[in-house]
Amino acid sequence: MLVLMIKTSSMGDVIHSLPALTDARLAFPNMHCEWVIEENFSEIPTWHPAVSHVIPVAIRRWRKNWFKNLIRKERINFKHALQYRSYDAVIDAQGLIKSAALISRFATGTKHGGDIYSIREPVASWWYDKRYAINKNQHAVQRIRSLFAKSLNYTLPTTIGDYGILQHFKKNQPIKTNDYLVFLHATTKDKKQWPEMHWRTLINSLQPERVMIKLPWGTHNEFLRAQRLAQGLSYVEVLPKLMLKEIAHILIGAKAIVSVDTGLSQLAAALNCPNITLYGPTNVDLIGGYGHNQISVLSLQKNMAEISPQKIQLILKQLLI
Repeated sequence: MLVLMIKTSSMGDVIHSLPALTDARLAFPNMHCEWVIEENFSEIPTWHPAVSHVIPVAIRRWRKNWFKNLIRKERINFKHALQYRSYDAVIDAQGLIKSAALISRFATGTKHGGDIYSIREPVASWWYDKRYAINKNQHAVQRIRSLFAKSLNYTLPTTIGDYGILQHFKKNQPIKTNDYLVFLHATTKDKKQWPEMHWRTLINSLQPERVMIKLPWGTHNEFLRAQRLAQGLSYVEVLPKLMLKEIAHILIGAKAIVSVDTGLSQLAAALNCPNITLYGPTNVDLIGGYGHNQISVLSLQKNMAEISPQKIQLILKQLLI
């Protein structure tokens, strides 16, 4: 069985899709999946054993210069790559007009997706051959697991979803010589940021624990934030610019992780890392950390500043025992 999965972005949403592949592979051991995904995240599907091929797409980049000759050629090449094979099922897990109209409709095979009541942009369902009612009041992982089970006609497992990527990293994981913490301090939305003053207070409070703290970053502004948090503290390390797989290895080796709502926090969940995630406006029931060893700390007022460093310190100390 050959399945085409369409889930293009974002990092967290892509990671949420992985357990559905594990379910499908369990139901059909000979199932192989090809995955259409935004080029920036194309590394992630390769970690799952069910994925045989990745088809990168660049809609985010193309839409800035849609009619330029170079972009037009890239779009044509993408369409040819999409039509190279015939699929037993084409599953649009994105549920948007762009994924249905610009991607799934060009693929050869029966198109599956949520019905008009189950997806973010109901018009997208017009392009599907088969539409399914998916309960929107459940976690994103469960929604995609349900969509796959209905599309491929197997019974949805009642067990917690397995992301299926941990073994990929464990077999190449360096030997851990020192305990350390990782603080995922940056996210793209300001309202999801924890104040730098709170981070600094937490970092200072951990000095007696004699544990290293590692600070990854992605953008220049995140690098500057990491430098400010580490200033004058020998036990805090600002990491170099790293590839996603390198960050994954660091997350696996951590004694514990403290994070805000970000794609890397979802990666930590997928790797079963002990992870304390701080949430403000996020609906945790729908898109919060899913999996083992996940601790969610919520602001009742949806205000990240309300979460005190002392509260996080107490939870961390329990993990460090």
